[in-house]
Amino acid sequence: MFKYTVQRIFLALVTAFVILTLTFFLMYMLPFSMPLGDNATRYGYYLHQEALGYVVSTTNPNDAAVRNLEFIDHIVINELRVDLYFYRTSIWVQYVKWLGNVFTRFDWGVSSKMYPNQDVMKVIGSFLGTTIKVNIWPILISVPAGIALGIWAALKKNTITDHIISTIVMVFISVPSFVLITFLLLLFSYQTGWLPSKWPDAATVQADWSMGVKGYIIPTMALSFGSICGYCRFTRAELTEVMSSDYLLLARTKGLTRRQTIIRHALKNAMVPILPSILAEVIGLLSGSMILEIMYSIPGVGHLYVDSIQNADYNLLMADMAFYTTIGLLSGVFLDLSYGFIDPRIRMGAKK
Repeated sequence: MFKYTVQRIFLALVTAFVILTLTFFLMYMLPFSMPLGDNATRYGYYLHQEALGYVVSTTNPNDAAVRNLEFIDHIVINELRVDLYFYRTSIWVQYVKWLGNVFTRFDWGVSSKMYPNQDVMKVIGSFLGTTIKVNIWPILISVPAGIALGIWAALKKNTITDHIISTIVMVFISVPSFVLITFLLLLFSYQTGWLPSKWPDAATVQADWSMGVKGYIIPTMALSFGSICGYCRFTRAELTEVMSSDYLLLARTKGLTRRQTIIRHALKNAMVPILPSILAEVIGLLSGSMILEIMYSIPGVGHLYVDSIQNADYNLLMADMAFYTTIGLLSGVFLDLSYGFIDPRIRMGAKK
């Protein structure tokens, strides 16, 4: 298990390195995006970029050091001084500088447009709390509801109850999330006016605390339906397979009642593949739901990711990509490792 754990973590790190490297080279191909703001704001941004080694500044346009570099901007300091800024056009120089800044100082740069001169990792951290709060409620609702429906459908296999549950599950799994939230907004916000049509801001919540509670209802429903159906289908399939196994039949012949065999044996073994997916989803909730956050105007990391693309805020986009990559890989690693801890019969990485 230890050997397998080390291998999985190492492969996850290599995968993250490859993904972020490819992202860096693709972003380098995009045109340079000048920062927004007044002279002081732009000057502060360029100072930081120069300290990281991405740009070069000079007051002499004939300076040999910048002769072959790409001119990007100039800032008037006073009547006697004008700073000229040049972009390091060598992609390998930029890449080496980027690796050094990330691995030695964990410095991903500062925002150039959306949050001028603010550390991009701190910006992501300020949005992370909202994403967690929005996604924690669907998990608390969907896990027990989905498992309970799955158990009910398995116990009522091939009955009208099972057919009704299976049909509902199939319908909701087939409906894309953006269609579902559009329907919820149309029904509960625009037609009835019961719920807000977008995420209430801080001022609205302070004026009416009930709006803060109502703001969670549509996102929770939109995220819960799909998860409930997924857990229901998974639980039904696993429990149905376990209940038809030979060892369960043996337990019945030894005198155990149907209820005792289900509680003591069937449920316990059926939960082995289900629990890891729940744990992985708990980790994955940090990444949020990008479509939901955009359509409901939720200030989370998913919305921030899309905004950074639209505004060409490359440092923020790179840091957000690193965040999503890390969360995705951690969920996968944790999912694989949890099988061995939950069921000691599983020996991952053991030699045959």
